[in-house]
Amino acid sequence: MEEKQAGGELSAEPKKISLAEAMKRKLEQKKQAQYGAKGSTDHYSTATKKMTSQIKKKPNNQKKRTGV
Repeated sequence: MEEKQAGGELSAEPKKISLAEAMKRKLEQKKQAQYGAKGSTDHYSTATKKMTSQIKKKPNNQKKRTGV
């Protein structure tokens, strides 16, 4: 019976974390992930990127629609 209690205490311990404590841990994980990502790549990347179209403006087709 003592073995079951010891195992039960270990499994019940993480469940007793308060919401504030859980939020702190999650925030810490996010911060570490961000620092890890920033550390591996600098702010400016020198890698080549795929070319994209620079034409963003849609043509005005008002005359076609109105038949003028």
